Amino acid sequence: MKVQSKYFGEVEYESDDLLTFPAGLFGFDEEHDFLLLPFEGSAGSLLCFQSIQTPALAFVAMDPFSLKPDYAPQLQPQELKSLGVAESQALGFYVLCVVKNPVSESTVNLKCPIAINPETRVARQVILEEEAYEMRHPLAGFAAQEGAPC
Repeated sequence: MKVQSKYFGEVEYESDDLLTFPAGLFGFDEEHDFLLLPFEGSAGSLLCFQSIQTPALAFVAMDPFSLKPDYAPQLQPQELKSLGVAESQALGFYVLCVVKNPVSESTVNLKCPIAINPETRVARQVILEEEAYEMRHPLAGFAAQEGAPC
């Protein structure tokens, strides 16, 4: 199958490549199927959630652990159940990024990550109860940390 993507032109994919969001993403309830595509040269830490239904809809995402190695999202029991796992550590996590110009003013949403069950490829955006995480954490704030990629 093929889809026209926002950032990568035409992309070929198999049905097994799809991530399914049964509830959609916040503000995009009708969008259920996405591809997770890495940006070239990012070593897998900068990615794109590309909608299959709406080619112009794509979200820049980052691996939160590449920014904050001690990031430890804990989902609620009903969220874990909806993703088919018993504990948060069984999931993969990505955070959405708002890219600004200059890039140093970009932010990531550590409060509302996307959690993915790697076995079923079912995904869900959640709101974490931990108060330590912000919805608009500046990327520049990570640059001050030793080993940060920004």
